[in-house]
Amino acid sequence: MSAAFSMHDDPNFSKHYRDAMAHYAGHVQIVTTAHGGVLRGVTATAACSVSDAPPTVLACVNRMNEHNAIFEESGNFALNTLAAHHRPLADAFAGFTGLSAEERFAMAEWEVEASGAPVLADALASFDCRLVEAKAMTTHWILIGEVVSVKMSAPGEALLYYRRGYHYLS
Repeated sequence: MSAAFSMHDDPNFSKHYRDAMAHYAGHVQIVTTAHGGVLRGVTATAACSVSDAPPTVLACVNRMNEHNAIFEESGNFALNTLAAHHRPLADAFAGFTGLSAEERFAMAEWEVEASGAPVLADALASFDCRLVEAKAMTTHWILIGEVVSVKMSAPGEALLYYRRGYHYLS
């Protein structure tokens, strides 16, 4: 059974939109940055490639959270693609555990690459980026980054988010 909803005549359209987006399977990333001795990382599924000439990615982070202003201020960020065994990290960086930023970063090994952003040492892939633009769009920042270095680990099960839950893909 299918249903159609219109933003023009349905007061619950935002809920229907979120329900429909739950059918979008997204790879789970931790978006990280560092600035002035402060580390910041958030779990995200809204991230993708923009171009390969030059290599460019984008990631979306909630701008309603005042702590995320550091992404615009830092001039750098990294996309860290998570493997299945990173599920506890995904929960921690999503804010589900109540851990501080320091405690979240202490859960794993991090390296600093060319941009200065923290890169997860055993991520399936990491994209270290120079921030090209941070565009405010409604509730989120769209971070556009030129990839200055890439790191890949051995292939493993990818961590995906689909229908409001984690799943794994080999």
